[in-house]
Formats: sequence, C-alpha cells, structure tokens
Amino acid sequence: MNNPHVTETATAEASVVADIAEVGALTRDLAKRYEGVFSHFRSVLLEALQGADTMADGARYAMAMTEAASASFRESFPNQPVYACKSGCAACCHLFVAVPPGIAEVIAAHIAVTFSPTERTALVTRLNEAAAAAAEVEDPVRLRRRCPLLGEDNRCSVYEVRPLTCRAFTSTSVSRCQQIVFDPAFATAGVEQNPALYRIHMEATVALQETARRRGLPADQKGLARALLNVFMELP
Repeated sequence: MNNPHVTETATAEASVVADIAEVGALTRDLAKRYEGVFSHFRSVLLEALQGADTMADGARYAMAMTEAASASFRESFPNQPVYACKSGCAACCHLFVAVPPGIAEVIAAHIAVTFSPTERTALVTRLNEAAAAAAEVEDPVRLRRRCPLLGEDNRCSVYEVRPLTCRAFTSTSVSRCQQIVFDPAFATAGVEQNPALYRIHMEATVALQETARRRGLPADQKGLARALLNVFMELP
C-alpha cells in the first residue's frame, strides 16, 4: 500500500524541482537576451556610422547613442547604484585617457568656438606637457596627472563633448577615487564600474575603431593629449 505522506512529499519535491528548472531556463534565456543588447547596440551604431561624412560626425553619433543607451539602462533596470560623482569632484580627471578615432576632432571643434586665443595657447602648452609625460613612461595607464582640459574650478572645460572613457567612468566612493589617484600604494588598483554602462561605452569605442579601419584610417586609440595636438596641427 502506498504511503500517502510519501506520495505527497514526492509530489511537492517534484513541484519545487520543476519550478526551479523553469526559472533556470528563463534566466538562461534572459542572459542571452541581455548579452544580445550589447551586440545589437554595436551593430546599430556601426550601421549609423557608415553614413557619417567624417569620423568627427561618427563620434558625435556614438556619443549621442551611448548617452541614450546609458539613460535607458539607468531607467529600466532596478537597484541602480548611488554614485558619488558630482561637479567639481576631479580625482578621476588625473587618470590617463585614450580616445578612439573621431573623438579628438569633436573636442577640438568645441575648443575652437569656446576658448579664447589666450586660453587655446595655454591649453596647447599643457597638452604638450601631458603628451611628453605620457611618452616618458612605459605604461601611461599608471600615469597620474591633472588633465589639461580640467579647469581651475576642477570642472571639465569640454564636458559636453568629453571622451567616451570619461562618460563611462562612475564611482560610488569619493575616497576610493582619491585613494587610487593620490596614494602611490594603490597605483595599480581600480574603481569598480557599472558593468552595463561601461560595456556600452566600450562597444561604442570598438565601433569607432572598426569604422576608421573600414575607411583605411588609423584605428588605434591615442592618448587624449597627443590626439588633440595632432588635430590642432592639421587645422589651418
């Protein structure tokens, strides 16, 4: 004779196992869809970049699309971290920044209409100093130096067109940022980033590099200071 209790227990166990299996399958499906968000973003951006007249135009597309995608992530996903980043908090502006093709041209165009001749002359001096400092070290990523574009008020002077790397950087701790920038003992440490936002900006970087490559242009990233100086030398 079957034991009713044993039967009920087996039925309950099977129900739990089936529930877990179903949720597991849904989780795997969502994980694939989540990964697909980034590949879709890159493919859509690449298609848009093909129609750009110049790499600068392409960089503007990339900036706009990353801002829209980042905003959507922040609005659509729950439990977003609370960031400590705010205007005038400039520790991260002492980190080395590299830029993909097109970004320096956008920044240079912004500088041309927002900086006075005297300000541009002073900026070129700072850029030369920064580029020389980066060239003297084996690994520029470990370089800690005030960004030439950082104003005396500790605010970015080109914030509207800041590089993708700067847009991607976020932090939940001011003290952590100050530690990795100003304490030599933490020179190789980092700041934990929002994975989704960081990936969106990196996909945009890769898309700009691929676009340059398809056009037969140099595709490597360059240090921000050197990239801006190169653009300034090409201007009439």
